[in-house]
Amino acid sequence: MDVADLTGVPEWFPGHLQDAGIESLYPPQGKAVEAGITDGQSIVASVPTASGKTLIAQLGMLASVERGGKALYIVPLRALASEKKAEFEQFEQYGLTVGVSTGNYESDGEWLGKCDIIVATSEKVDSLVRNGAPWIDDLSCAVADEVHLVDDRSRGPTLEVTLAKLRQRNPGLQTVALSATVGNPEDIAEWLDATLIDSDWRPIELQKGVHYGQALHLEDGTQRSLPVKNGEKPTAAIVKDTLADEGSTLVFVNSRRNAEAAARRLAGAVEDFLSADERRKLAALAKEIRDISDTETSDNLADAVKKGAAFHHAGLTTEHRTAVEDAFRDRLIKVVSATPTLAAGVNTPSRRVIVRDWRRYDGTLGGMKPLSVLEVHQMCGRAGRPGLDPHGEAVLLANSHDELDELFDRYIWTGPENVRSKLAAEPAMRTHILATVASGFADSRQGLLDFLDQTLYATQTTEQGRIEQVLDNVLDYLEVNGFLEREGDDMFATSIGHTVSRLYLDPMSAAEIIDGLRATDERPTAFGLYHLVSRTPNMYQLYLRSGDREQYTEECYEREREYLGRVPSEFDAGPFEDWLAAHKTARMMEDWASEEDEDRITDRYGIGPGDIRGKVETADWLLGAAERLAGELDLQWAPAIREARKRVQYGVSEELLDLAGVRGVGRKRARRLYKAGITTRAELRNADKAVVLGALRGRRKTAENILENAGRQDASMSGIDPDAEAKARVTRATGGEEPTDTEEDQATFGDF
Repeated sequence: MDVADLTGVPEWFPGHLQDAGIESLYPPQGKAVEAGITDGQSIVASVPTASGKTLIAQLGMLASVERGGKALYIVPLRALASEKKAEFEQFEQYGLTVGVSTGNYESDGEWLGKCDIIVATSEKVDSLVRNGAPWIDDLSCAVADEVHLVDDRSRGPTLEVTLAKLRQRNPGLQTVALSATVGNPEDIAEWLDATLIDSDWRPIELQKGVHYGQALHLEDGTQRSLPVKNGEKPTAAIVKDTLADEGSTLVFVNSRRNAEAAARRLAGAVEDFLSADERRKLAALAKEIRDISDTETSDNLADAVKKGAAFHHAGLTTEHRTAVEDAFRDRLIKVVSATPTLAAGVNTPSRRVIVRDWRRYDGTLGGMKPLSVLEVHQMCGRAGRPGLDPHGEAVLLANSHDELDELFDRYIWTGPENVRSKLAAEPAMRTHILATVASGFADSRQGLLDFLDQTLYATQTTEQGRIEQVLDNVLDYLEVNGFLEREGDDMFATSIGHTVSRLYLDPMSAAEIIDGLRATDERPTAFGLYHLVSRTPNMYQLYLRSGDREQYTEECYEREREYLGRVPSEFDAGPFEDWLAAHKTARMMEDWASEEDEDRITDRYGIGPGDIRGKVETADWLLGAAERLAGELDLQWAPAIREARKRVQYGVSEELLDLAGVRGVGRKRARRLYKAGITTRAELRNADKAVVLGALRGRRKTAENILENAGRQDASMSGIDPDAEAKARVTRATGGEEPTDTEEDQATFGDF
């Protein structure tokens, strides 16, 4: 179908596509138009990666806006939200407005009501519904990207319930669900009352195969010589073969450590293929990456990038990941070794994909477990860049002939698994049942059952009575903990229940926090509060490594008085292990809030800089929720909670809180100003400019910005020389460090 023949969309859209070199639609896109996507018909598109799913979504959204409506694009990841917003902002030149929202679960996002297209994570959309965002009623089209993730135990129930609520609140809502190729797309289509577009078409050919010995064995039965030299790893040999054909490679491995180690080794394979211009650009990029974070991880990444390789995992900061993704898309970085997070929707295609590790550790099994077919196919789908590569190639690695046969049987010749709802589990139901009642979607047990009847679970289940049993258990829990009250057949959320729902807390987290705050007669310490939020279901605790149990058991008894709750018995192995894991997590936060260097924290706890930021963001949210709960329940500890929260947010000791609250100061600059004798915001506002400039190592622009943010009327540093004594005091206090002019101070987490 030619784009010039499109109807129902804004009149400028066909020309916009033609300007981008798109004259005709891909077959799945054409089928979506024939099925009525531009006329408001709901669609489920189950098609391979890079087969034009985003344009299918755009057809539905823009046609909806053309009819006077408002469109919502739901994504599973924050990184994908930013990518999609940037992609949709091209429409602003035609008068459309685009907004994105991924955080602050207490907000109703009223400002988004002015936008034509809104991009948000499923968790954010869920929180907007809970907080009564008025513009939700104006939605005419909702797109669910990566809808197959309803099968995910942690995030799937939120997506499933959110779509059910949007459809109940907006009976005429057009739903466009974008899915990877799955085993049962007809179930999703039946659930959403949608027309199914099920296709295996790709814009360029994808060849899948297994490398074994000295050859690549392809799914069509052919073999191709791909020799591995003595002492050479197969991955390095395949990467070199790809580079010789001017292609790039994505290597999927099963852990962060393996991702970093693989990048380090593969950098040696890449270096000889780089041009002089590429080496220069990579050196500049490596310098930028090294300045992002003062950690060994940042240094290791920069070392690999300088040679044309990189690694990618959840332990990196957002800035690290963005730099790697952009440089890989621009073909500057030639090979990326990644954990499966990179296969989850972020646009990073390559000529070849190598699935090096097809098993990963599963704590519930206590051993290695094969990856799902769907996950491996998602990785393979990253192979081949339309318009850049003649074809894509996805390769698994076998170490024996038996493994060669197993990989073909398990992944090459087998279709992906069926997607199954994960809603009927108590952890998921606790949160969503309370929210469903608190936000007015149901006010009785039967009303809840009627609502749940609109979910994917109801479409798929054959277990009579299962959902009722789980529902009754959850209702009993919510009532016992004071979040719900029942009067006959009617039920309603209590005041504290409404608060817990709006705060987007798991009710079990709220109960743990409330019980902990009620358990002490003494002002809680920052560590005690960090431990309290670390033992809630909403905090993903740090893992106890070998040798940790003895260390943290000893610390546990040394600091027992600080805990807000009773320590479990050592003989109760599971709860005690969880308590110690929370202790370790709280110690990491305490170190951060005591101004410990980021590099020492990552080394001490075996984590990446992105892990620190993730834990601190979660703690900031949970402590904010704890402060709200303490205030509502008339508990006296709100000031202590607020102080602990600010300390972990800014990463500073108590005496620096006032200074660190000035935008642009951050933890390191606050300490330098303090050492120079400037101890409060008021003192900073009125300080001698020369002293401020000396404390900030002569950085004039930085000093001007900070003084403006502190409220100084005349912040200009023109003609001011740094105070030598202030600079000397700061240098002595920081061990004689003298950063370069390009070094960035460690900012507070509010800046990320």
